[in-house]
Amino acid sequence: MAELMRLDRFISSQVGNLSRKDVKELCKKNLITVNGIPAKRSDDKVNPKLDIISVKGNEISYNKYIYIMLNKPQGYVCSTRDGLSPTVLSLLPKELQRKGLFPAGRLDKDTEGFVLITDDGELSHKMLSPKNHVPKKYYVELEKPIGNDYIKIFSSGMEIDNGDICKPSELIPISNNPNSCYVILHQGMYHQVKRMFETLGNKVVFLKRISIGGLSLDENLALGEWLVLLHKDVERILLI
Repeated sequence: MAELMRLDRFISSQVGNLSRKDVKELCKKNLITVNGIPAKRSDDKVNPKLDIISVKGNEISYNKYIYIMLNKPQGYVCSTRDGLSPTVLSLLPKELQRKGLFPAGRLDKDTEGFVLITDDGELSHKMLSPKNHVPKKYYVELEKPIGNDYIKIFSSGMEIDNGDICKPSELIPISNNPNSCYVILHQGMYHQVKRMFETLGNKVVFLKRISIGGLSLDENLALGEWLVLLHKDVERILLI
């Protein structure tokens, strides 16, 4: 049976900067074609796997999976559902909502930054698998200045509360601010960055994830904003 989908929903899910309203306006201007014929209605049904759909003369390729870069604000949880707090999925427009969508990896409720939302379970597994050591980079602001021994301790690996052992990581001071730094981790324990600094007698007052693997958070994304990624961009996560 053909897998039919509304034209505006399909285009919005594949072209991140076009809303359903935008698609409707483009149809009125005969700038969207289906199999070479101008589409008259944005709610027409199409088969993305079979039909050739073009916007302004550019063919839109069907992608089995969707990959969304989100700049997560504080107050949202990285979950598909939560009875107490809004989830990161609630920040996405209806045209990007699809069955099986989930945040690949977690950020604490009070942490900001890069969250990858996708329905590609295989990519998520590769990204989070300990054997792949995909690095994650964070910007950190601390209550007290960075100690002289912090860099060495982080690079050597350290034991934190409950006996958990952190693998060697990288701490990069920021020259014009003694209370801030970057931290690069190769594992993902619960509240790891916060717990590492607490072990050293310091406290994280602000935390933001700025990159996963070889892919950095788009500097133009405001808090709560999202961006549909191309597959070649997603591949940069694992090309490290």
